[in-house]
Amino acid sequence: MCWSAEADLVTGTVVTGLGVACLSGVRRLRQLPLAALPLPLGVHQLVEAAVWLGGEGRAVPRVAQAARMVWALIAMPVLVILVPFGAWYAAGRPRRLLPFVLLGVATAVPLAVAVLAGPVSAEVHGHTLSYAVGIPLAPLLLVAYLLATLGPLLLHPDPALRQLGWAMAAAALLCTVLWRTAFASTWCALAALVSVLLLRWVRQPAVHRATPDCGSAP
Repeated sequence: MCWSAEADLVTGTVVTGLGVACLSGVRRLRQLPLAALPLPLGVHQLVEAAVWLGGEGRAVPRVAQAARMVWALIAMPVLVILVPFGAWYAAGRPRRLLPFVLLGVATAVPLAVAVLAGPVSAEVHGHTLSYAVGIPLAPLLLVAYLLATLGPLLLHPDPALRQLGWAMAAAALLCTVLWRTAFASTWCALAALVSVLLLRWVRQPAVHRATPDCGSAP
């Protein structure tokens, strides 16, 4: 989340551009899933601009409703599958990271069902948006979501991706604190940070990349 529709539009455009740059820098197939991550993050921000406009009465209700659902689908089931799968694949598909992929899939299923069953609501509170989705066992799924997305990065054999994991963990905590105080939504800054770190990762010389602990992807 950003703090306004305009901020979401700007950030979404920048992050999407970084996503294109990441993909253009891919040198090995195993990098592709993680390198593609900034693209859904950028689309996520662009879609949320429509959510803001809907919350402020500046968008057609049907468009705003569709935007809320797309936003929730990207934020929940899409990311919780893409991040652990991308980390696992980039590491050469090691067995020790596979449980995070399976956890991501198991977490995505009830999240997707909840989002598609709807409704997804969003209310403007100062400089933040407050989303509501009827998710069963929400605290348990939140823990599973964090484990699935942060775990494989924090345990990754590549130091650059471990750094990404720590940066995501710290930035997510800061985003949560600022959102809880209704001061400002800074998820867009996290999306930009992730995109910049991934761009640096795909462009680093191959000699500096860690060797996967087992197995090998093309």
